[in-house]
Amino acid sequence: MASWHEIENDQPEFAAKVKALFEAGTNKTIATIRRDGSPRISGTELAFTDGEMTFGSMGGSMKLLDIRRDPRIAIHSPTLEPPPDHPEQWLGEAKLTGTAIEIPAREEHPGAGFFRVDIREVSMLYVGEPADHLVIESWDATHGYRRRPRY
Repeated sequence: MASWHEIENDQPEFAAKVKALFEAGTNKTIATIRRDGSPRISGTELAFTDGEMTFGSMGGSMKLLDIRRDPRIAIHSPTLEPPPDHPEQWLGEAKLTGTAIEIPAREEHPGAGFFRVDIREVSMLYVGEPADHLVIESWDATHGYRRRPRY
């Protein structure tokens, strides 16, 4: 597991591209694990704060209950469509998996939960040039940074 700061230090160019994808829109999608083990997806917001990826959840929400019971999560960046005539200009999409670690609230929000993400893996996908293949860039604690074209 790693903090966002560690990934920025290890792979600054990759981290900057991933951060731009997550910041391309307000609403991200988070996957949590329900009590019965099945997945739940919800909307969330994500911030890059003091070298960490952080997010919050309203008190009493199913998402908050899921995370407090099982902190494993996945988060997907906002979904943006590629330009129809120039798919190679698509910024792409980013996603990460990790563990939500509860942190103290920065403001008064009764019952809410605030978390930083211990990152297991972070990846991004985009259309290569020429636009005949996809490119996957990823970082994980075992392999470090990798770039893989898919034809």
